[in-house]
Amino acid sequence: MASIFTQIVQGEIPSHRVHEDEAHYAFLDINPVQPGHTLVIPKREVDELFDLPADELAALWQFAQVVAAALKAETGCARVVSVVVGYEVPHAHIHLIPTSHLEDFPIPPRGTLDHTAAAALAARVHART
Repeated sequence: MASIFTQIVQGEIPSHRVHEDEAHYAFLDINPVQPGHTLVIPKREVDELFDLPADELAALWQFAQVVAAALKAETGCARVVSVVVGYEVPHAHIHLIPTSHLEDFPIPPRGTLDHTAAAALAARVHART
């Protein structure tokens, strides 16, 4: 079954389109964090953002950059925050959220870094890159 985002792209589910080109679609989030909260997606359904080939990933971010500039100009916000979570819908997407203050975007509490564990993890990841 197609993801809800594919159904939106195909016109089966209505959306408030912000921008579109041959490969990408941007629309307002139905549960916005702030007014103007926009989702940017590739039209081709791919589950995880980093599963996209490098050229498609770059093109998606370039498309998001255009949308973010328009959001910033239209809303008058100080900056547009980009967030990638990836669990809500099995279709790669970027959240663009207009903000003027840090409080406009709720950030969960942070933990304390265990430097020993962090050094070991960093070394293991570095060995794979």
